[in-house]
Amino acid sequence: MDYRYFDDFTVGEALEMGEITVTEPDIIAFAEQFDPQPMHTDPQAAEGITGGLIASGWHSASLTMRLFVTGRPFTLAPGSVGLGVEHLKWHRPVRPGDTLRLHAELIAARPSASRPGHGIITSRLVTRNQRGETVLEMTTSAIVAKRPSTGQQS
Repeated sequence: MDYRYFDDFTVGEALEMGEITVTEPDIIAFAEQFDPQPMHTDPQAAEGITGGLIASGWHSASLTMRLFVTGRPFTLAPGSVGLGVEHLKWHRPVRPGDTLRLHAELIAARPSASRPGHGIITSRLVTRNQRGETVLEMTTSAIVAKRPSTGQQS
């Protein structure tokens, strides 16, 4: 397994991470379970509310997370875990047929004060549609294990 440790990250590095096309059934299924508002679940009602069906913002955020995890060419080192989202903004709605792409940039990295064998990385994630329009922007942080000393298993 190609693990990536805190020591392997460089502030400023950026990745383009995959793409996913959103369908009307995807939008409705997510919304029926997690955000059952008519602009997400009823195409006819949505016409009068938002000019057509739109994905829940939480669906858009979930798709961003999926791209962030599945689109990177590495696996975070064992013991790594997300710490939270410091910033989340929905810029424009995601509609059926939109193809989303993710741009991720590492904007900060620092050793953990409370866990000496770990560091904290902060990433800026920007999700864009097929027209290059930003649909979502978020800033997230994760605690990532430092590379083990020689003689320890990775």
